[in-house]
Amino acid sequence: MANIHILGYPSSAGAYCVGVEHAPAALRDAGLVVALEAAGHQVDDLGDLPVHLWKPDQRRPLAQNLDEEVGALRALADAAAPLVMTGHRVLVLGGSCTVALGLCAAVQDGGIEPHLVYVDRHLDLNTPDSTTEGSLSWMGMAHALGLPGAAEPLVGLAGRQPLLQAAHLSYLGVDLADETTPWERDQVERLGISVTTQAEMVADPTTAALKARGALPDGPFVVHVDVDVLDFLDAPLAENVNGRNSGPTLVQLGAALTTLWSEPDCLGMSVGQLVPAHAASDPTSLARFVEALVPPSDG
Repeated sequence: MANIHILGYPSSAGAYCVGVEHAPAALRDAGLVVALEAAGHQVDDLGDLPVHLWKPDQRRPLAQNLDEEVGALRALADAAAPLVMTGHRVLVLGGSCTVALGLCAAVQDGGIEPHLVYVDRHLDLNTPDSTTEGSLSWMGMAHALGLPGAAEPLVGLAGRQPLLQAAHLSYLGVDLADETTPWERDQVERLGISVTTQAEMVADPTTAALKARGALPDGPFVVHVDVDVLDFLDAPLAENVNGRNSGPTLVQLGAALTTLWSEPDCLGMSVGQLVPAHAASDPTSLARFVEALVPPSDG
């Protein structure tokens, strides 16, 4: 049994469009709290932080809504840091994938060196200089690592720069062949970042999760889950609808997350890029995702 604090981060400011800000409410409506309690966990649902909405940012087109997202993430770190220091687990419901930076900043504010398993189809190592997409949700890890071309206000989110050392970041579920840019692959090679691939995760989710965890130093770590790691046709949850007929199923993701939750040093998890309007196409998908998120009772 675990004591789990739930905190909603309903921000789409760093996303590609509006939609992900509805995820915290949708996950609660799909029975998240009930499922956690049924598994034997003590749950403290702290509600949601203020809503922040994506809007076209003509002033900063290559780093959309940067100042608003930085402010929202700083508020998340301030709210989550005391929870991390309790020794209980934290489950942050985003929001765009930049939510992972807010969770890592909270860990650092709590006096713990951030270590992160990043579960995603993508590397999120682009910067405003390497892509014209403009969405910070595709750039989160570039800013956590302080890569060249990253936007200084987000790099400096937690004061210390960079927020993450390359050896303290481990990927799980990445499609290196089709879903990453040459710039991103170059950064992985240059920095020696550990990548456990999509193919490995599909073949054996438990072994893949253990490999991703084992690539980090011993000690406390957190997990971030971008739902676009999933096969969109198995679970149409993600903002990015292009992950079709590739990636893990929800059952496979659940096996990987169970493995990570079961590690005694797992402090918590964040979730990003879930659009409930897409989930409406398969009424079972949100409930199945909730099942995948719930830690085992002995984890």
